[in-house]
Amino acid sequence: VRDEGDGVPPGERERIFEPFYRLRPQDHGAGLGLNLVQEIMHLHGGRIEILDGKPSGACFRMSFRALPA
Repeated sequence: VRDEGDGVPPGERERIFEPFYRLRPQDHGAGLGLNLVQEIMHLHGGRIEILDGKPSGACFRMSFRALPA
């Protein structure tokens, strides 16, 4: 998932998955969205990670484990 916004500064990338953490405290929201996505991914054996959103923006990769055939 990619957007063309301001992106996530490298120093903040570890923290954005913490509950109630927001890059801009004055913005709306509770800071739970990415934490919930991470927890749901873990429950399904998957993971979410943030990548460089070059040339701008944020880029997230969600990976699911392969199911047996």
